[in-house]
Amino acid sequence: MTPAHRVAPELRSARHIRAWIIGPVRARFRSVEARRKVSMERLNEAMALVERQLEGEVDVRRASRIALMSEHHFRRMFSTLAGIPLSEYVRRRRMTIAAASVVSGAEPLQDLAVRFGYGSADAFSRAFRAVHGVGPEGARRPGVILRSQPRLTFTITIEGNTTMDYRIVEKEAFTLAGLRTRIPLRYEGVNPAGAAFVEEAGDEQWARIAGLSDQEPAGVLSVHDAISPSREEGTELDYYVAAATSKPVPEGFDALEVAASTWLVLESTGAFPAALQELWPKAFQEWFPANPYQSVPGPEMVLAEYFDEEQTHGRYELWIPVEKVAHA
Repeated sequence: MTPAHRVAPELRSARHIRAWIIGPVRARFRSVEARRKVSMERLNEAMALVERQLEGEVDVRRASRIALMSEHHFRRMFSTLAGIPLSEYVRRRRMTIAAASVVSGAEPLQDLAVRFGYGSADAFSRAFRAVHGVGPEGARRPGVILRSQPRLTFTITIEGNTTMDYRIVEKEAFTLAGLRTRIPLRYEGVNPAGAAFVEEAGDEQWARIAGLSDQEPAGVLSVHDAISPSREEGTELDYYVAAATSKPVPEGFDALEVAASTWLVLESTGAFPAALQELWPKAFQEWFPANPYQSVPGPEMVLAEYFDEEQTHGRYELWIPVEKVAHA
């Protein structure tokens, strides 16, 4: 910032100084919203391609290129914004369009299966039942209620000129050392499988893991890795209670080697688990559309520091591996 004694004469009035301070902030806000607008426009162009390919094979890689994202980030962005995995949305849209032909009975099921990208009439029938709650034969009965998945369009909602605190951290390769299990993915509320695993670890194991920590993020971490590309709720992932370390991994502990990476670090405080779980939507709904980065495959690390013994309130950090992109 310019020292006070060097402020130009035309900036010395309160009005000009106020404009000098606020002007860059407004410009920054406009640039952020412009980037978000471009991001949403590209995403909608990609979804238009998906819509055109519902009859046949959906080329997700091509759609992600249209959106100027990696396929990994495109799937992450979609699932966070839409609330369902891309694969589930495609299935619902296909079965919505196919319903009219099924009800009319004008086209054999095998032909419909081929037209909508299924290998057999049985596979098509299973998908139809999963969406509509009845099979193709049942759908032809009078009075049967079927379900429709509307076509999704993404728009920007401006809720206020707010800021989000974040850090970009460059880390050399390190090891995550601790205990590992497999648990189902859950988006809201306490994950019972994860909670039970943490309880089983016990104080002694917890202390041993904490003793391995010698770098950021410091302390005992919750780590999600090997997440299904669909990110569908209920699919399994590797869950670690671990520490980031450069020390030798003790016998009996699991280890995950992490390559040198760039990390997005977002913070929040509040009630557990809501204040923690809101960090993922904030990342993909607000931060990524406004910044020239995209997520990349790798472990997602969570640090939680609780303010009370009951562990109901605390401060949380979410670490997501990212890479900078030239376009945005």
